[in-house]
Amino acid sequence: MNRFYLLAFVFTFVSAAPIKASAAELLYFYSDACNYCEQWDEEVGSIYGKTQESKILKLRPVDIHAEIPSDIEHIKGIVYTPTFVAIDGKREIGRIVGYGGDIFFWQHIEVLINDMKKAKSNIIPPCPDNGNSNKHLSC
Repeated sequence: MNRFYLLAFVFTFVSAAPIKASAAELLYFYSDACNYCEQWDEEVGSIYGKTQESKILKLRPVDIHAEIPSDIEHIKGIVYTPTFVAIDGKREIGRIVGYGGDIFFWQHIEVLINDMKKAKSNIIPPCPDNGNSNKHLSC
């Protein structure tokens, strides 16, 4: 599939997402000069939007040669393409650097999703306000 049409296809589905990173996203840092990016586009990118993983980590392509959107400027250290960065809001969950084939990619996505779920389950909710003046004590 022609790379231009594939990216247009991906952008069609991603464009419905809000511009600001407010939920879990999979940032896909790519370059048009990257053969591995092209391979990922053909092997995974063409189906990613139809997977359960895409419902958890919405794909957001980012051209490394274009201006980086302000809401993801805090993502540093992108040297190689492709690089996939899983974020939840502004918090980085993890990365996949490079592309070693579809099996490699799906295994790493599973790890990122599990790490994200663990991170969310470790968040301690605030104590309910029951009028207790000893708020410094644990609930």
